Amino acid sequence: MEPDHEVLVVGAGFSGLCVGIRLRRKGVRDFVILDAAPSVGGVWRHNTYPGVAVDIPSATYCYSFEPNPGWTRSFAPGAEVRAYAEHCADKYRLRPHLRLNTRVERAVFDEDADLWRVATTGGEITARFVVSAVGPLDQPKNPDIPGIDDFAGTVLHTARWDHGHDVAGERVAVIGTGASGLQVIPELAGKAAHLDVYQRTPIWVFPKVDFAIPTPVRALFRIAPPVQRLVRLVTAAASEVIMVLGIVHYSKVPFLVRAVEALCRAHLRRQVPDRALRRALTPRYGFGCKRPSFSNRYFPTFMRDDVDLVTTPIDRVTPKGIVTADGREREIDTLVLATGFKILELGAMPPFPVVGLDGVELGAYWDEHRYQTYEGLSVPQAPNFWLMNGPYTVTGASWFSIIEAGATHAVRCIAEARRRRATRMTVKRGPHDAFTRDMRRRMRGTILAQPSCARSNSYYFDRHGDAPYVRPQSGLHVWRRARTFDLDDYSYGP
Repeated sequence: MEPDHEVLVVGAGFSGLCVGIRLRRKGVRDFVILDAAPSVGGVWRHNTYPGVAVDIPSATYCYSFEPNPGWTRSFAPGAEVRAYAEHCADKYRLRPHLRLNTRVERAVFDEDADLWRVATTGGEITARFVVSAVGPLDQPKNPDIPGIDDFAGTVLHTARWDHGHDVAGERVAVIGTGASGLQVIPELAGKAAHLDVYQRTPIWVFPKVDFAIPTPVRALFRIAPPVQRLVRLVTAAASEVIMVLGIVHYSKVPFLVRAVEALCRAHLRRQVPDRALRRALTPRYGFGCKRPSFSNRYFPTFMRDDVDLVTTPIDRVTPKGIVTADGREREIDTLVLATGFKILELGAMPPFPVVGLDGVELGAYWDEHRYQTYEGLSVPQAPNFWLMNGPYTVTGASWFSIIEAGATHAVRCIAEARRRRATRMTVKRGPHDAFTRDMRRRMRGTILAQPSCARSNSYYFDRHGDAPYVRPQSGLHVWRRARTFDLDDYSYGP
């Protein structure tokens, strides 16, 4: 039977939009992009909490083929990133392919017809090929704390912020001091009557070179795109040096990680003169075990008289507030959860049930047998299926470089299947297993294999103790592999 569409893409964030752009460039027109939200942008459509912004330099936060000369700051605010997503959807004529307000609930491979049956809130859709382009930062994660559902006040998650609620004059508590907490906490301080910040694990923080990009510079980027591309190349290279040399090749150059840690400690000393507070804010794990961030406002927030850093573990939440392990209850009006996302766990990766050959559900298989892929995208159990941002994909390169590499891989495969007139394309077991073994071997030389990482509470790790969120290779290597991997690593058939 003929499917409803040749290609179905799940997710209209930057990953899904990139796949759509690549498909159009390859001459594929029969594709649809589904998203549960009413507009494009993915994580940047959902995350609108006060202070939200990119936490890497803006120059790298765009497609290589579509530089954005309009960023107003060196670290672009979230509203500008959302506007950039809308711009790309318009410029690359993706609107006719979008089907918004449509959530994917399940995908099942029909082995007789060589197509996917995708159950959605709008009914079943069939497609020859499926690309799951739902980003890893998609499903908000609430903390597993007794009594949290009994809290009588307002509960806000940073990933689903309610702008109709005003915290002015309220007693507010924030649980979580990761990347989103680091941005929202300074925004709440001063507006709330009092702010309690509950920290389980400190975060490594770089000084943030954040400034408004002058209008003449933006004009230069607009009339001379190669200048902006050069800036993008330089900032991406700096990130690569820290990530690849310091984290991936930690066993060879541990001094680089120590130098980065010294920089972060010096930043903390300059901003927090109180020794006891400084000690509480200093990580006890190596740089790279957990996602670091940039800020000039986070540390000074804790010097305010109306802000308390609470490091005593939380025992439970009551209708009136939070009780810590020492028995003290702090009453609050609003509880803010800056607790991140479900990532390496059942139901989150893949983000919906994917039932492949012989009835194997991919998420359950990974949960039992450890995460494993070929080039971070495909598995033998799921023909005609690619998972963007899957296990072993994230490098130190720009997030957009990672996205573009994944889209290039998936679309190369689809184009090859079309060329061969094949209705089924499946990665072979040998190349798949070889790639997974190589990733696990390389991981042994990274900072993530160091004992100190056990104290980091990092989402890089799964329940098996693996760190499949990270790909222990350079971004340049991944870029090259996406364009040169052997297409005969896949089998083809009618």
